[in-house]
Amino acid sequence: MNRPALIGDIGGTNARFALVVPGEVSPREIQTLPCADYPGVVDAARAYLEGVGASGDKAPKEACLAFACPVHGERVTMTNNHWDFTKTQAREALGLDLFKVVNDFMAQALGVPHVGEADLMTVQHGDNIGHATRLVIGPGTGLGVAGVFPARRAWIPLPTEGGHVSYAPTDAQELAIYERFHQRYGRVSVERVLCGQGLLDLYRILAEIEGHPAPAASPAEVTQAANRGDPLGRDTILRFLKILGDVAGDAALTMGARGGVYLCGGIVPRLIDWLPHSGFLNAFSAKGRMRPYNEAIAIHVVTAPWTGLLGAAEALHNEEVEP
Repeated sequence: MNRPALIGDIGGTNARFALVVPGEVSPREIQTLPCADYPGVVDAARAYLEGVGASGDKAPKEACLAFACPVHGERVTMTNNHWDFTKTQAREALGLDLFKVVNDFMAQALGVPHVGEADLMTVQHGDNIGHATRLVIGPGTGLGVAGVFPARRAWIPLPTEGGHVSYAPTDAQELAIYERFHQRYGRVSVERVLCGQGLLDLYRILAEIEGHPAPAASPAEVTQAANRGDPLGRDTILRFLKILGDVAGDAALTMGARGGVYLCGGIVPRLIDWLPHSGFLNAFSAKGRMRPYNEAIAIHVVTAPWTGLLGAAEALHNEEVEP
């Protein structure tokens, strides 16, 4: 009997591990381990495998792990925790015959085709075009932007650094917002605005522009204030989503994402109730002569909790993803 493979989705704070049966993508035995509790990825993976009874002669011989950091070199150094390892050392320490390491947002993109309808909330109904690029975009700690294309033999991931393109204001208030971001940070990328810290900065900048106090001290507190009916919190959320619409619409044009746009990450699923009241959809389609093009693109919010694990499972034997 074929052994299950190890898959993982690893961020700065938590490492989420699971097992997957060969030929399937559905994760089993999902567990989340705090990264701070382990010296490195090998120790965490061993602890997980021992905990689910898949160590020793039952240990997986194949693994695909997604990391929230650059992974193109032999050495992988986590951006937001202390884990630092080489791919060869990790593969040998875990006794693996096959070891793939991918970026976490590439895993998000590869996971999207495997997300069920129940875990998608449709924001805009569009044309159903199967053989076309899908855009996967999502603000969280940063702004992830990637694509995925259905080739004849496999899903092809299209990794990008689209979160680092320049931010373009579209009205007078955004010009004022841009000036203040520029004063603080210099060059203003879209990620500078569309991330957790960006949400908090936007809240404080709007307070400064409007002459209001800004008591919220974290992105979560900004959202909580908005949900309580606080005008500044509300304005911040609505402006954040409008800017996301601008950026997602531009990215859809750039990528030719007629296969659909999928909103992922840790922030948008928490703001679903705000989307209908925001300018997101109009901003997404307000592209001059290209408005009809963007209005025909389906847009979904991905609410599935394990999209990265689905993507790691897809990447494991996907011939378009190199070890």
